[in-house]
Amino acid sequence: MKGTIVKCLEELVVTQFGKDKWEKSLEDAGLKKSTMFFTVSDVDDAMVMKVVGAVCTNLGISLTQAADAFGDYWVNTYSQKMYGQFFQKNKTAKEFMLDMDNVHVIMTKTMKDAKPPRFSFEWKDDKTLVVNYNSDRGLIDFAVGLTKGVGKYYNEQLRVSKLNQDKFQVVFA
Repeated sequence: MKGTIVKCLEELVVTQFGKDKWEKSLEDAGLKKSTMFFTVSDVDDAMVMKVVGAVCTNLGISLTQAADAFGDYWVNTYSQKMYGQFFQKNKTAKEFMLDMDNVHVIMTKTMKDAKPPRFSFEWKDDKTLVVNYNSDRGLIDFAVGLTKGVGKYYNEQLRVSKLNQDKFQVVFA
């Protein structure tokens, strides 16, 4: 996994809960509390999940709550510094969602060994989009959280629900 994901998590935890919670989570995950992650570095997926698990434990939240908080922070704060143009070129949450696979391809094109999730879409009706999530990482809860963050960014009420481990549904208001 690319280090930018862990950097975002670190920034979220430090700014909202304190540096001590981040350092404790690193130690609980088997790392030194001074461990640094760099945005373009590769970080072992299992290690990232250990850190996420430790963050959940230290903050007393579920993985779903962590994924929602991460999605909101990534979309509305962290990514705006580097990837804001992808949000600005789309005018609605629906436009952004339908562009999401392309965004991942473009964002990771120059990143060596990047393995972003891939997305395909099925319309159930004119307001209900089923998103097919294709990734070996199994982080669909984070895709759901990110989608909720997209709704907040565009100031739109989205109903987002996980259907199974590789599909989630978005109902646009």
